[in-house]
Amino acid sequence: MTDDPNEAPLPIEPTPVPRTREDQRFTYERRIIALKRRLIREASIAITMLDASVEALFKQDIDAARAVRREDDRIDAEEVAIEQECYEILALHHLFARDFRAITFVLKVNSDIERVGDHASSIAKVASKIAQNAPVTPQWPTSLLELGQRVPMMCHQLLRAVLDEDVAGAQALVASDEIIDQLDRKLFEEIQDFIRAEGNTDAALSTGMYMYRLGRELERVGDLMTNIAEDIVYLATGTIVRHKEKRRLRTGA
Repeated sequence: MTDDPNEAPLPIEPTPVPRTREDQRFTYERRIIALKRRLIREASIAITMLDASVEALFKQDIDAARAVRREDDRIDAEEVAIEQECYEILALHHLFARDFRAITFVLKVNSDIERVGDHASSIAKVASKIAQNAPVTPQWPTSLLELGQRVPMMCHQLLRAVLDEDVAGAQALVASDEIIDQLDRKLFEEIQDFIRAEGNTDAALSTGMYMYRLGRELERVGDLMTNIAEDIVYLATGTIVRHKEKRRLRTGA
């Protein structure tokens, strides 16, 4: 009520209709589905960056390498947006069982995907430096060439496993990480041979160090793919696959 008869009364706000639990579940399920699709798009961009950075490296294409590095900001922004959406869903809804696993899966994988973009950007940066400093295209070690083939292929296989929630495919990826580790160790030996063959010159040492860094960047991407593969198993089964379980998958024991 108001003391002034000429003053218009305040409008009466309608009583909100309480939403049923089924309505709430429908809302957050749709948001989770949309979030997973957004994660897939982010992963596709990061993997495309990796493909382009490896191609720029072996072709010594400075312009292509610079284009990869420009994409890194896009991945960073998307990572933050996805993380914020996850936290909002967790704050507004009481999630249980598979729905909760789905959100934790997106949070963890989102961070790993952003790091794949970082590694792709780093490879592009090294590719530019080698192209600018080396008088001729270096003779690439065979293990580095194989890493440049296997790791992007592993990324594409992982993306399909995420889309299908393919537990068997994810377990196979976990086991294949040992091959990546072996190639990384072999690369170190090949770089030593390369430097000796070039007469231990400063240029050879510099190029050898760049090659070693490239191998480490690719090996780290392989590790990230393994992490995501383990998270696929968790999403689908609720089982945390790490450490002892991972060793069991590798050996088949």
